[in-house]
Amino acid sequence: MMFNTARTWMKPDQWPAFARGLLAYGSAEAATRVVRLGAILVVARQISPELLGTAALALSLFEIVRVLTSVGVGQRIIIATDVELASICNAAHRLFWTICLAVMAIQLAVAAIAWTVFQLGDVAAMLAVLSAVYLFMPAGLVHIFLAMRAQKMAATARVAALQNIADAALTVALVLIWPSAWAIVLPKLLTAPIWLIAARGTYQWSPAKDVAAAPTQEFASFGPAILGSEMLNAARIHGDKLVVGALLGTEALGLYYFAFNAGLGITQSFVAACNLVLFPHLAKAGKDQVGQEFRRSFGFGLTLLLPVVIAQAVLAPLYVPIVFGENWIEAVPYVALLAGAALPLYAGAILGAHYRALNTPLSETVLMAAATLAALIGLTVGASFGLAAACLGFGVGLSIILIPAAAIQLLTVSKPIAANV
Repeated sequence: MMFNTARTWMKPDQWPAFARGLLAYGSAEAATRVVRLGAILVVARQISPELLGTAALALSLFEIVRVLTSVGVGQRIIIATDVELASICNAAHRLFWTICLAVMAIQLAVAAIAWTVFQLGDVAAMLAVLSAVYLFMPAGLVHIFLAMRAQKMAATARVAALQNIADAALTVALVLIWPSAWAIVLPKLLTAPIWLIAARGTYQWSPAKDVAAAPTQEFASFGPAILGSEMLNAARIHGDKLVVGALLGTEALGLYYFAFNAGLGITQSFVAACNLVLFPHLAKAGKDQVGQEFRRSFGFGLTLLLPVVIAQAVLAPLYVPIVFGENWIEAVPYVALLAGAALPLYAGAILGAHYRALNTPLSETVLMAAATLAALIGLTVGASFGLAAACLGFGVGLSIILIPAAAIQLLTVSKPIAANV
């Protein structure tokens, strides 16, 4: 399930691929957290819950729309054979441009609706400005997925860390100069060129002019299922904020947004990293080894995650007022409640990687549909009793679907052999 005694003392470069990938993303996340913590401290003291709620609404809508770019094209690159790789990448490059431009148009349409129908002028303007992000994405996405296919997780982790650190640094600078919701939103666009330069440096690739692009049908098996899963994830991760804002108001949304980031910030990044690292790892494993690698990796990641979740929940009354200021002491119970949601989210992320590696992404879509529905129902029902009950309902909804699903999968896969992770 974890390292055995002999392998525990190996140098990191001798660790199995999944552990090395987590080490790379963990190190990058640690560096990011140092900078982001400073940014949160400044934002918490400069921005009111109402202004934070406005930024949260704009960013939530942005993230929900952006998920439309996740249509399985990158996943098809990861599982491509060496023979078909060039033609798949040529087609993927073209598809990324088509998809990103289409999603840009959709986001502009959402901005127009926010302005004309809901009279949310600031939110509409923020969405319109953020739509320019899609002009930077296509030129770097093939490089990122090729790096993941080659299991160059340290390189992709550096890209994410660089962008996040730049985002946090720009947020601090803007908040000090211009304390507003825009100071939180604008860095998402300003760091897009940084991401593009770093992404293109992860893997040397250019379209092969003498190779015909693969037909679009090559992406069909992954596309609908991956898009469905990602849309459901976005609905769960960002739709909750829309529900809280609609039922409890902007100020409550600001508290919830703060608590969500303080309680799930570190652990949610770890959960996302597990999914990113595990999928290429399992895709490289032989069919008879996928189940064993899934089980080992699940146990290894859970061993790392569980102590952090417990510490965040138990110590919230101590660190929230000290680190973030007395203004946020009201958010302490929400931070503690939301911290526990990391465990079912982790189970769902690992299961999703397993299903994709088995080329059965539709199973992930069905699971995420059930989990999203349960989480949002729990959140909505809880909101009628207050914000604390809403946070509890969100976590319980996730848990009743994802934890039993993970337990069943772990019991049905092959038992691990003794010597590996």
